[in-house]
Amino acid sequence: MRVHTRNFLLACLTAAAASPVVAGVAEVSFVDSARFADTGSTPWERQANLNTLTGHLQVLAKRHLSADQVLKIEVLNVDLAGEPQPSRRAGRDLRIVRGKADWPRIQLRYTLEAAGKPLLSGEETVADMDYSHGLQSDRYTEPLRYEKRMLEHWFKTRLIERRADNRLPCLRC
Repeated sequence: MRVHTRNFLLACLTAAAASPVVAGVAEVSFVDSARFADTGSTPWERQANLNTLTGHLQVLAKRHLSADQVLKIEVLNVDLAGEPQPSRRAGRDLRIVRGKADWPRIQLRYTLEAAGKPLLSGEETVADMDYSHGLQSDRYTEPLRYEKRMLEHWFKTRLIERRADNRLPCLRC
């Protein structure tokens, strides 16, 4: 039994050593977050949701950008998927997702830099009108699952796939 464990650990370490090091950085800031359309019902929920969005963008940058790249994102507005509905049973608002006109939207301004030089910048509203379809069942309990998937798609189409078009150098996929 110990031999199998040792071999498994050795295989994991070998795979980790063979994988390329990708460690880009995302600097996320929120511009006047008190005026955002919908980030949650309570102050602690709003802060937790903004922290979750920040963490997810940082993970995406670390996973997909090279070490000399910095993605600066200013979040200008957030409207989470679904609508908060009062609930006496839960003692707090519940977020009801109907899959209609309650899709997630995040307005942001971004700049991608490499070695201190800007490669790409823009301002746009990222939205997913078809958010309620195609979600994997293992993500049903994940906080902000629709927003995370939407940001992953935006990150891939806006930043990663542009490398294939030779518009952005040095992106590591």
